[in-house]
Amino acid sequence: MKQLLKFFISFFIMTSLGFAEEVEVFNFTEEELETLKVRKVRGADSETDYSLGNNENGNFLKAVANNAASGLGKEIKIDLNKTPFLNITWKVEKDLKGINERSKKGHDYAARVFVVKKTGATPLSNRAMNYVFSSNEDINVFHSSPYTKKSIDYVLSTTNDHLNEWVTVKVNIKEHFKKFHDLDLDEINGVAIMADTDNSKLKSISYYQNIYFSAE
Repeated sequence: MKQLLKFFISFFIMTSLGFAEEVEVFNFTEEELETLKVRKVRGADSETDYSLGNNENGNFLKAVANNAASGLGKEIKIDLNKTPFLNITWKVEKDLKGINERSKKGHDYAARVFVVKKTGATPLSNRAMNYVFSSNEDINVFHSSPYTKKSIDYVLSTTNDHLNEWVTVKVNIKEHFKKFHDLDLDEINGVAIMADTDNSKLKSISYYQNIYFSAE
């Protein structure tokens, strides 16, 4: 009985640590898709088509943007002192070669993941890190969005190296908000996915999988 008690105590401790060290953001199920907030970009002709699928690594989200732009967002508080690292597995099947992603006319990405911190009463006051799968830039290139300095575009993957290939990336969110926004954050308030081609009028196809926060 004593050994059994030790086992359960150890099990629950390890389980708690496991949950504390990894926080899933999206599970990409039909039930979840119905609860996500859809935000169409103003001026876009249509919304991005999001659909679900699965492979040997679990569920994934497919995004097809044909002269379209809309995002899927989730309000979620993440303790950056415990789990500061954002992990993303994604793939771009059809990219947006030849556009100037730093300009308003070319500010499109086949795949993005936004991390948002509320810093005021309105959405316009929020600060964001916009992690992108670029079709033209190199990894670790960054710049302010041409629409607002409160959002930083940061290239985590590029089709220059990986076109139609699954790529897994990791980034320290706490460090990036300090570096790019001069904010010492304990938590963030939301994460969003977006594929958009409304500026370039082109078509992109991308996939998202296993998006979560971790301790290391």
